[in-house]
Amino acid sequence: FQPIQIASIVAMNEAPDYPKEVAEVYRGRRDALVDGLARIGWQIPKPEGTMFVWAPIPEAYAEMKSLEFAKLLVREAQVAVSPGVGFGPGGEGFVRFALVENEQRIHQAIRGIRRALTKLA
Repeated sequence: FQPIQIASIVAMNEAPDYPKEVAEVYRGRRDALVDGLARIGWQIPKPEGTMFVWAPIPEAYAEMKSLEFAKLLVREAQVAVSPGVGFGPGGEGFVRFALVENEQRIHQAIRGIRRALTKLA
């Protein structure tokens, strides 16, 4: 689609540092999420070059299916994640966080997750 190609060329020529700026924003969000979850005992490897974080379901909840655990987070923590099974059988046992919120909202989500998992433990 030619108009999109032209717009892409203009954007690359007019704002060559923009991709680096966006990468920094997502790196900050990733670090806020992964480091924050680590502080509450949920260890997740830091992904590189993505706007998603795949997290194994915490050990204490490992018997739960990913859809059940995702519903628990919505209900108890008011945090929405994607159940891993939605991406195929290999996704079972995981949930996927999207790094679409700012760091303040990510910290708020971590507080909600901490409260929910502590309450249910």
